[in-house]
Amino acid sequence: MPGALALDQALILFGHGSRDPEWARPLREVAARIAARPGSPRVELAFLEFLEPGLEPACAALAEAGVRRIVVVPMFIAQSGHVRRDLPEQIEAVRRRHPHLLVELATAVGEDVRVQEAMADVALAALTAP
Repeated sequence: MPGALALDQALILFGHGSRDPEWARPLREVAARIAARPGSPRVELAFLEFLEPGLEPACAALAEAGVRRIVVVPMFIAQSGHVRRDLPEQIEAVRRRHPHLLVELATAVGEDVRVQEAMADVALAALTAP
C-alpha cells in the first residue's frame, strides 16, 4: 500500500501514569484511533509510574516482535522535567539494553500548535455547553 509505514516501526504513547487506572482511558482512545488508520504503525502505551508497562518493558516487547524503530511520543502538555530529564534517561537505558533499536524522542504533544488549537476550541466550546 503506497504511503504505508514499515512494519518494523512503532509508536509508544508515553504518559505519566496514575494510581487510578481510568486515568489512561484517553491515551487508550488515542492509541485506538491511530491503530484504526490505514497503514498505521504498531502503537503501544507506556508510563513513567503507577501504571504498566514502563518504557523498557514496552520497548522490549516491541523489539521481540521485530520492531526496529520506535518513536516515543510524550503525551504531556509541555516539555516538563519528566520529559526533559526522566524520559531521556529511560530512553538511554533502553538503547543500552537494545542497541539494535532506533529509539527516538518526539516533542511533547502539547507543544504542537495543532494540539493547542484543539485545546482552544474545546475551551471556547465550554462557554456554549449546556
